[in-house]
This record gives sequence, structure tokens and C-alpha cells, in this order.
Amino acid sequence: MRRADLKAVGEVRRALRELVRHRCRGETAEVAELLITEVVTNALVHTDQGAEVSATVRAGRLRVEVRDHAARLPRPHVPSADDGTHGRGLVLVQALADAWGVDPLAMGRGKVVWFELGAAGAAAATGAARA
Repeated sequence: MRRADLKAVGEVRRALRELVRHRCRGETAEVAELLITEVVTNALVHTDQGAEVSATVRAGRLRVEVRDHAARLPRPHVPSADDGTHGRGLVLVQALADAWGVDPLAMGRGKVVWFELGAAGAAAATGAARA
């Protein structure tokens, strides 16, 4: 996905929906769609070189990773009324994910923002997409 291509967010969301359709509980799938929307949107809005997305369902867990090429690490902040709809993405991830984090890549080549959700009864599966 390229920065200007925010319509790709919907494509990534649909790909994740297909991946988790029969592998996760309905509530988990809905939360995953919301969180991937937020994380991918952040990557596209705050970087110039696009992002890569991967998702894995294994051992009862869904793990989603969004890799971008910007070295600056994101951090959640408490949005104010003046922020409108901006600034809520990582706050949602922090509130709804079972685990999440940011892993810097070597030599300042970017970072991976990831989150995990329980996917009870999950079968193993993997998917990847460029955003």
C-alpha cells in the first residue's frame, strides 16, 4: 500500500476477514478488522513508503503485523475533543488487543506494529499483503 492509497485499507480488511472467517469467533474477527484498519491507516498516513501486512492464526491466537519504513515509533496519546477522529488508533489497539507492541527494525529501517487476539478454536493459517 502506498501513502496516498487509503482505499487499500479496505482491501486489507477484506483479506483479513477472509483469513479469519472460519478460524476465529465472530467477536474476535470484528475486533481484528477494527484494529487492522487503525494500524494500517496509521502506517499509510504517517509514512511515505507504504506498508506490508501479515496475519497468522496459530495456537489459538491471531497475530497481525504491519511493517512500515519509518523509524519514528508511534505512541498512544489520550485524544481530546479538538482532535476530531484523529489520534484514537493506538488507544483502541491498547484497549482491545490481548497484547500489542512496536518492534523497531535494525538500522532505522522502520518498525513493525503488531497486535494479538485470542482466536479460540483456531486452525493454523497465514496471510500476507502489501499495503
